[in-house]
Amino acid sequence: MSKKNVFVVGLNDFNLNMLRHLRGADDIEFHQLLDPALFYESEEFDIPDMLQRADEQLQTFSGSIDAICGYMDFPVSTMLPILCAKYGTSSVTLEALLKCEHKYWSRLCQNEVIPDNIPDFVAFDPFDDNIAGQIGLPFPFFVKPIKGSGSRLGFYITKPEDLDLALERLRAEIGLISEPFDYILDQLDMPAEVANISGHYCIAEQIIGGRQCTLEGYVHNGEVVSTGIVDSIRYPQVLSFLRYQYPSKLPGRVQQRMEKLTERIMSHVGYDNSSFNIEYFWDEQVDQIWLLEINTRISQSHSDIFEKVDGVSNQQLTVDLALGRRPDMPSRQGEFPLAAKFFHRVFQGDARVARAPTREEIDAIERDYPGSHILLQVHEGMWLSELPEQDSYSYALAYIYLGARNEATLLRDYERLLQRLHFEFEDVDDTIPRPSEETPPLA
Repeated sequence: MSKKNVFVVGLNDFNLNMLRHLRGADDIEFHQLLDPALFYESEEFDIPDMLQRADEQLQTFSGSIDAICGYMDFPVSTMLPILCAKYGTSSVTLEALLKCEHKYWSRLCQNEVIPDNIPDFVAFDPFDDNIAGQIGLPFPFFVKPIKGSGSRLGFYITKPEDLDLALERLRAEIGLISEPFDYILDQLDMPAEVANISGHYCIAEQIIGGRQCTLEGYVHNGEVVSTGIVDSIRYPQVLSFLRYQYPSKLPGRVQQRMEKLTERIMSHVGYDNSSFNIEYFWDEQVDQIWLLEINTRISQSHSDIFEKVDGVSNQQLTVDLALGRRPDMPSRQGEFPLAAKFFHRVFQGDARVARAPTREEIDAIERDYPGSHILLQVHEGMWLSELPEQDSYSYALAYIYLGARNEATLLRDYERLLQRLHFEFEDVDDTIPRPSEETPPLA
């Protein structure tokens, strides 16, 4: 029997290794569709050019095109329905995808079926002269683009001065996402209630908070399935994530309520034949669940930790669904009872990297911590500001994946590992410190 040909947009070596561990991977030939550098090493996305390049590569392929898939956020997630529709492979529709990815449209849809689980929200034009009049929410509130990428350009607003600083950044940088996102919006006849909310718009939302988590799942032939919940744990008193930890420590009854909310909203927007993840908060003081946002893909940040705990990564969902079949996802068959992805960050102004850990140093650490992976995000000589898709409060120097038998061991190993990762900086810009807040920004 010939192998299935699966094209993965922006496939890199780290993820290819996990794909080869999937159930049924021996019967699949994985192909890289477009150079990953187009997505990892740039913040400028020429989507028409990317689609043309992908089309040219697929047109010249001599075998069958059995699936086209991806595991990245924008622009990959929004390109997939267009490519899959052209080549007749399984995918969510562009309309259902945009009902999730366009944050304002998504909130309108959520308000129709789960109004008690979403915050007050309003769309606004950051280039308008009367921003305060548009927003109308009491302080504090959170602002972000209607199409985000990671945590980039998200701001916690406690006073008018915070809003002024946020607007300065938004006006300067939002075009990097708004212009390519507008191209995607132009591919669909948008309904009247969102037709004028283009890519440069933002959304302001009431502050919500509690214990944050991400529910991963998929829809196959109309059936909504939750496959796991990952806890999202922040650094104290700031917006930035410290680690993603799996499996979740939330009470079972809370997880079940999240699963029911997920089934309601994903069915309502017509999402089908694709994976997703939804970020939630649980405010345990009042036993309230809040839906933060819906992402139309697996989280690649979770892939390694799913593999460590469940036996294969969540890429199983991506590949099986792209092939038009129900995912064959195991549970708790991995090497470790729990696992985490850590974000090693610095909270400072821009700086030049004078020293980063060497490959030999990384290899030695990984040998001493079986199952660990250290992915450096910086190299000697670069400026921290060159890092793409950073949040508004920190720079991530490295991603560190660890598995452990319990949480105490996990945290101990991380602290010991950090002591062996040596970074040095020069030309540090202390005149413009990275923002932080005395009150935890939880939205």
